[in-house]
Amino acid sequence: MAKPIPKVGSRRSGRSSARKSARRIPKGVIHVQASFNNTIVTVTDVRGRVISWSSAGTCGFKGTRRGTHMFSQKGK
Repeated sequence: MAKPIPKVGSRRSGRSSARKSARRIPKGVIHVQASFNNTIVTVTDVRGRVISWSSAGTCGFKGTRRGTHMFSQKGK
């Protein structure tokens, strides 16, 4: 019986390292995009290439819990 040919570059094959090597970036730019529903923070190098990003929604932030405008004005 013929031996199966191993797949090259398959995701299932073991990686040589668990994490990417740490890059040293001397300067960076932080972009903040704020909307009514979410806030997105992006870190780029000075050429504009994205290094990392995150949003408040993915971090589990749900926002403040307030009453509506109708209920906050009593007696009017």
